[in-house]
Amino acid sequence: MKIQNIMIMGLAALALTSCKSLYGTYQRPNVNTRGIVRDSLSMTDTLVVTDTTSFGNMPWRSVFTDPQLQTHIERALTNNVDLLNAALNVKMAEAQLKAARLSFLPSFTFDPQGTIASWDGGKAISTYQLPIAASWNVDLFGNLLSQKRAAQVALLATKDYQTLVITNIISGVANMYYTLLMLDKQLEIVNNMHELTKETWDKMKVLKDLGRGIRSTGVQSAEANYYAVEAKKTDLVRQIRETENALSLLMGQPAQSISRGKLENQALPTNLSTGIGIQLLANRPDVHAAEMQLAECFYGVETARSRFYPSLTIAPTGMFTNSAGAAVINPGKWMLSAVGSLVQPIFQKGKIIAGLRVAEAQYEKAYNTWQNSILKAGNEVSNALVLYHSSDEKSKIEAKQIQTLQQNVEDTKLLLSQSSSTYLEVITAQQTLLNAQMAKITDDFHKMQAVVNLYQALGGGVKE
Repeated sequence: MKIQNIMIMGLAALALTSCKSLYGTYQRPNVNTRGIVRDSLSMTDTLVVTDTTSFGNMPWRSVFTDPQLQTHIERALTNNVDLLNAALNVKMAEAQLKAARLSFLPSFTFDPQGTIASWDGGKAISTYQLPIAASWNVDLFGNLLSQKRAAQVALLATKDYQTLVITNIISGVANMYYTLLMLDKQLEIVNNMHELTKETWDKMKVLKDLGRGIRSTGVQSAEANYYAVEAKKTDLVRQIRETENALSLLMGQPAQSISRGKLENQALPTNLSTGIGIQLLANRPDVHAAEMQLAECFYGVETARSRFYPSLTIAPTGMFTNSAGAAVINPGKWMLSAVGSLVQPIFQKGKIIAGLRVAEAQYEKAYNTWQNSILKAGNEVSNALVLYHSSDEKSKIEAKQIQTLQQNVEDTKLLLSQSSSTYLEVITAQQTLLNAQMAKITDDFHKMQAVVNLYQALGGGVKE
């Protein structure tokens, strides 16, 4: 049968099916992003955004300006194992897409054969065959096309994951770096309080020996307060070491000390614009990856539907041989042929329907996952905003509290030396001051952490 006739058969089968086009392309489903981010200051829960500029679009070097922090981020982006593996996943997805594209082309095989035979010592006779066979699957109903498109969106999803890893690494390094600065500052405060409590303990011992109204219980309380501060110092040293170890691992290097600046020298952006809600769909790599997985499932449904319809395969062959009977002698001659097959599934309808139902269920699951990723993104942005504003407000209040408590410590120390105050007032004043100082440092860190979290939640870190 000629190739032309085979093509006519395929087109006739297509007409007989009376099916709608299976070459559909993915279109984003309708999604409402209005009100997805909660206003942390307004009582109405509505964040009114008119500025399309997003804080997440800033280059990460413009956000994190500390030179040492930038060095650590660069090292992590070079050595982190998760990022290296993400790059390999992209290469594998690219290879799979290339394979899907090659499915549209005919496949060729070449299988040369030859023999030499001699009968009863007679003259040797050589025969040979040089066959070339081809097979071409004609994509009449979009089976190969939908698979190719699925591979395309799978590649995009893999690249999104790579971008997500980059974003997580940048924010992770920044958070750990600022954690170290917070712990350093707290250790500095504890060291100062350690000296102060030692001074108080020594003073009470002198006052007791001088008979100035200080009992042994007062000296014991001052000593216990001193050891409590010393224990806190030991705990902070441990936390610093553990954070350094974790940051070293994130940077793909053995555990070691981390060079760093001072907490008070850090400057982070204060204009934390979130942009409009729809930008989360484009900026968040995890949200976009979820949508690409949805698109991949869409083409999975298209592929499942295409299995209801016939498949057309054309297999032309050509052979140069001298072993085709008496009509062919040396030199050999070409022999050409073409075979076409049109296969219509008949007794597999139940299996094909089941496959379609599975593909449709996978699409619905992917749709739910995508919708939830949008809500999750909005939730993370909302949490970062409320953490920033609450930490900022608390830090301002605690600054006033510390100023008062510092004066209270000085006054109680003076009164103690004048026997106008009890040892309990002195110890309480010192403990209260220490707790307030530690709390303020923690809230200052939370404010910085909120900036990092917001930057990550808005999909920041992609631009250099």
